Amino acid sequence: QVQLVQSGGGSVQAGGSLRLSCAALDQSIRTYCMGWFRQAPGKEREGVATIGIDGISTYADSVKGRFTISVDNTEKNTLYLDMNKLKPEDTDMYYCAAAQHLYDCYLSSLSNLAKYWGQGTQVTVSS
Repeated sequence: QVQLVQSGGGSVQAGGSLRLSCAALDQSIRTYCMGWFRQAPGKEREGVATIGIDGISTYADSVKGRFTISVDNTEKNTLYLDMNKLKPEDTDMYYCAAAQHLYDCYLSSLSNLAKYWGQGTQVTVSS
């Protein structure tokens, strides 16, 4: 099992930047497909980005060119999401997720198969 603990986020004006972190406790994330999702109350969960065991990343069209997902597989054992050129429509609660040994690491597969989720962190972008 792995416990995911999120940090970062907050409030920023449109055009600004934020970094989200997702620290994995108790187990190395080297064998996990990992990703970020966002969801507002009463709305469906939306995939943001994934990064696979092979290091290949995928992004939702809405964030391509603005967001970057990365992972530190060393002792930090942490997943990151660097968000640039933020827009008011990026305002949401963001969650990290992980699925072990998931080699088809895409937004749809991770959304369906993620067994571990972070506690969520709020991102608010004002215009």
